[in-house]
Amino acid sequence: MFRPKIPTMPTPTGFGTPPSAIEPTTVIQNAETSPALAPCRPTIQLTPGTALALVGGGTAVVLVLGAVLVSLLLAVAITGASVAVCAVVLRSLLASDAKRR
Repeated sequence: MFRPKIPTMPTPTGFGTPPSAIEPTTVIQNAETSPALAPCRPTIQLTPGTALALVGGGTAVVLVLGAVLVSLLLAVAITGASVAVCAVVLRSLLASDAKRR
């Protein structure tokens, strides 16, 4: 039950071809370049409308991220304050209980 089961490798069913020797090949660089080849991707034209949309989108992203981070910071601060209040109340209860004895 506690012995590991080691998988066994199956025997090969077919004949394998032995690896052939790899011979290095020489790379011949073409000295002349073809100026007729154009780049595959077209250039992006930024119009005033698209620039305004990019600025607006970036502003929206910054505002949303800022709101999320501020809300997380507030949640941590409120949790810390409530834990501190609970600690003060418990300390007060324990101290008053010790004085009564």
